[in-house]
Amino acid sequence: MTPVLDLQSVTIVRGATTILDELSWTVQEGERWVVLGRNGAGKTTLLQVASGRMHPTQGSVDVLGSRLGRVDVFELRPRIGLSSAALAEQIPSGETVRDVVLTAAYGMTGRWKESYEDVDEARAADLLTVFGVDHLANRWFGTLSEGERKRVQVARSLMADPELLLLDEPAAGLDLGGREELVGALAELARDRRSPVLVLVTHHVEEIPPGFTHALLLRAGKALAAGPLAEVLTAANLSAAFDLDLDLDHTAGRWSARALVAEEHSGAH
Repeated sequence: MTPVLDLQSVTIVRGATTILDELSWTVQEGERWVVLGRNGAGKTTLLQVASGRMHPTQGSVDVLGSRLGRVDVFELRPRIGLSSAALAEQIPSGETVRDVVLTAAYGMTGRWKESYEDVDEARAADLLTVFGVDHLANRWFGTLSEGERKRVQVARSLMADPELLLLDEPAAGLDLGGREELVGALAELARDRRSPVLVLVTHHVEEIPPGFTHALLLRAGKALAAGPLAEVLTAANLSAAFDLDLDLDHTAGRWSARALVAEEHSGAH
């Protein structure tokens, strides 16, 4: 079976900085991945590569069976759903929330003179409802809170029924209630076999939805560990990724982590 994503010895260099360092990573059909690491570990750059918006300095990248550098990325990108801060900056502040989602059907970030079928209108409305922002449909995107914008972006990323869904910190800026609503919606997606392959970037294990299957831990642009979630997400691996002694807990399908205080680390009581 052809991998959905296949990165081999990928290096990204910008100026004197190596952002990704000989990273190899393979994602198969049906998998749901979480990518974890500190700020500057290369997570966002990895998604830029996976979405066909950045080419490697060295190495090879195959996305949905096509090699970057040999494929027309403008034909490839509509097959990929993406929610990221960089993409959000391209959305006109005067665009209505409904149109922010609807225009993704054409891979656009602003409505012009194109027309949409009833089925497109219905899908956009359904997605706004799923992510709890249907009441904002007629609001301008620029008037939304950061948390509301995040949920609209995730709804937008699913509009074109993508084969690959890339989510870059979708819960950033959400309050506790908003985060839990989003995690719940992503858990439903993860469990649905009809859903696209999912890749979620986050700093927080608490944001990993139930139903996710695999994890990639990044440290300084390198893959520290990658594979099935239960094998990769250990206290030792997480501590190494974040350069901090961490305690990790997994209860009722959800993860949590906290720093070990000196007394706990030493075993003192």
